[in-house]
Amino acid sequence: MTFLSVEQSDGLVSNTSGIAVDFVRDWRQAASRLSAGHRTAFQHGYWLGAWYEAFHDSAPLIALISDAATGKDIAVVPMISHIRRGIRIVEFADLGVSDNNAPILALDAALDAAATDAIGRALVDAVRALPDRFDLLRLKKMPAHVGGKPNPLVSLGRIGSCSLNCNLVLTGDDYEVYRASIKRMQMPRCWRVFSRHAGARFEIATDVARARELLDVMDVQQQARMRKLGSRFVLNDDAHARFYRELARQGVAEGYAAISALVCDEAVVATTFGVRSGASYFLLRISHAGDSWSNCSPGLLVTERTMAALHAEGVRRFDLSIGNQDYKRRFGAAKVALTDVSIALSWRGAPYAWRDHAAQNLRRYPRLAAFASRAIRKMR
Repeated sequence: MTFLSVEQSDGLVSNTSGIAVDFVRDWRQAASRLSAGHRTAFQHGYWLGAWYEAFHDSAPLIALISDAATGKDIAVVPMISHIRRGIRIVEFADLGVSDNNAPILALDAALDAAATDAIGRALVDAVRALPDRFDLLRLKKMPAHVGGKPNPLVSLGRIGSCSLNCNLVLTGDDYEVYRASIKRMQMPRCWRVFSRHAGARFEIATDVARARELLDVMDVQQQARMRKLGSRFVLNDDAHARFYRELARQGVAEGYAAISALVCDEAVVATTFGVRSGASYFLLRISHAGDSWSNCSPGLLVTERTMAALHAEGVRRFDLSIGNQDYKRRFGAAKVALTDVSIALSWRGAPYAWRDHAAQNLRRYPRLAAFASRAIRKMR
């Protein structure tokens, strides 16, 4: 049984199987909840604060999940609502910039199978009961675990149903052993070639001014690369540029945001942008100065140098981001499955949920999925 009561203009509480769900529509009201909870780098306060500020055209909808009897927090789910083709959708605060999405979990949350099922059902019931009359709940790119605890929202879907996956490199404690395992990439040779240029060096930005300089170069280099490939580039538009620079402003000093570069007297030859959480690092963006520098493989080299530098600071888990480019296998990355969930909240959302489920099921058969993808492209 679900009991609903409107407590304030921006809040609604649902109580399903002892789980209470309250909603707030301003991230600042939720930011202090579970500040010490389990989260990935993409639920860090810097990330979400910068995200909600930069992408302000999307309406925040943050779920606060707690024990109905004790009032103890269980989870915070950072989401948004928006309208697409007339369908009112609730999804994670992402819009394509996060590599994974997940709730923030209480450190002491008991998450056995029954509890995770109850939390998932309570969230769906609460979103469905909101006066906004939402049509579709989409929860994409969810890891199976958050901080070693099971992600309770994964129980709403099928593990591995996402078309994307993480690419995880575990280096171990001895970086030289790891470096030897990727010797076919010839990174020492690439470094020697690069070092022939006057002033050649690797650096990680330690102040905001330098971080912004490197981000400016990254935008130019990535845009040139995308133009050459005939692809659209959006990471330098107003919202994205504001987002990445705010992350740099808040996160560089503490080492959360890592902006690195290969630099010589001639140019900034390559850059990376990533975020760090404890012993884990997520590589999000890479750029380089073009084909004239290909003899030192600058994109690969700046990545490897960044990994070496962060390993010396205690990082042992390097996620090379979603997308399955060949170079990630050469770094020794293993695929880690992610989960998508799509739930119709109204009859209007049902066709979209059915389409999502069909696509998820099709991914179980890669050859058939590839054939369908080619057929769809020909029809456009």
